[in-house]
Amino acid sequence: MTAAKKEKKEAKVTEALYQAIRSPIITEKATMGSQYNQITFRVPLDARKAEIRAAIEAVFKVKVVKVNTSIQLGKTKIFKGRKAFRSDRKKAIVTLAEGQTIDVATGI
Repeated sequence: MTAAKKEKKEAKVTEALYQAIRSPIITEKATMGSQYNQITFRVPLDARKAEIRAAIEAVFKVKVVKVNTSIQLGKTKIFKGRKAFRSDRKKAIVTLAEGQTIDVATGI
């Protein structure tokens, strides 16, 4: 296989792929998933599972087995008589193949 064909097979890391992964979520509950080879990321509300999988595989060079997503709806809060609305959030729990790791402490 020539170098050109190999380069064509690998997805190019573009700005759109970085936009599909906003930030890793580092909480106690999210870090407990590391024993199951899972990492949690904050993603845009319109991101689909296939887009998230492609972005993780291209940016971090790992094999993704499964992607689970969940949407946390924002709620209305009242502080000192003023109403405020928290925005909706979406997170993706990414399960990596056996032996694959991502070090989220160092950043992208």
